[in-house]
Amino acid sequence: MSILILVRHGQSTWNLEKRFTGWVDVDLTENGKREAKKAGELIKNSDIKINEYFSSLQLRANNTLKIIQKILNDERDFVRAWELNERHYGALTGLNKIEMSQRLGEEKVYQFRRSWDLRPDPLNKKSPYHPLNIKVYKDIAVENIPDTESLKDTYERVTNYFKSQIENRIKDNNFLISAHGNSIRALCKYLFKLDENQIAKLEIPTGNPLSININENLEILDCEYLDKERAKDLVVY
Repeated sequence: MSILILVRHGQSTWNLEKRFTGWVDVDLTENGKREAKKAGELIKNSDIKINEYFSSLQLRANNTLKIIQKILNDERDFVRAWELNERHYGALTGLNKIEMSQRLGEEKVYQFRRSWDLRPDPLNKKSPYHPLNIKVYKDIAVENIPDTESLKDTYERVTNYFKSQIENRIKDNNFLISAHGNSIRALCKYLFKLDENQIAKLEIPTGNPLSININENLEILDCEYLDKERAKDLVVY
């Protein structure tokens, strides 16, 4: 049996400001750092030994993982992969979610956030929020840098990476992935075989490790959020 732990980064500065963040590289708030520290403590108290660590390229996920590793006294290098990045919100990037709900209506903003294949308008390539203008992405091939994404687009890049780089190595190993709300939702859709309606309802709390037990046939045996007080409905479990 193996364990896969999925952790959404702790609260970021733009989470606090209720802004569409996507690929913009913002850091954790002080509360986000506390959430990451508690995540590390929960994993340590569960006596789960992690064999390998993965994260997106984004600062908030990287720093969450570093805090967790410090708590675990295990500060080995980890794999950083752009494929695990948050969904790109296109022209919504940087905008306030509450203001957009007032302007466009809550239903429209909900569609942008939770629909399966609806993409927001593309982000102007000259915007300082475009990945082309953010230093951390300078080594990514231009053809791999999106202007906007649907959840379906995010699902395809995240699961393609997971299947090619992680899935076949999970047997007898424990992995931890520090990522984002939508990249983790994409992984949950794949792992739990959720349909498009179920994935729309799935909420991923910040800084709360989701521990998934997997057998040798890559079948899920059980799963739980380690912080029971902040657990969210897993839809199928």
